[in-house]
Amino acid sequence: MTANLNELLEGKIDFEGQKLVDNITRIALVVLSIISFIVGFALQSLQVTFGLFSLGTVILALSVLPPWPVYNSHPVSWLATLPGSSPKAKS
Repeated sequence: MTANLNELLEGKIDFEGQKLVDNITRIALVVLSIISFIVGFALQSLQVTFGLFSLGTVILALSVLPPWPVYNSHPVSWLATLPGSSPKAKS
């Protein structure tokens, strides 16, 4: 159980997952801003505008901040080390 918890909290996602999170965040924040503005303008309430935007931001954060498995579906395959080669220490 501890290993699963450590793996979940470590937060590793691959490069494609990072690109997906970036795209989701950009699109969602723009759409959320437009919807919040329109609803707030229609109701003439800044409280509704900022409340709706804040609620959407919290939902967005819960959907993109944890390392969900969908964000790690393209793991990076690193090349194997060559036999006899070792990293040189800088002096």
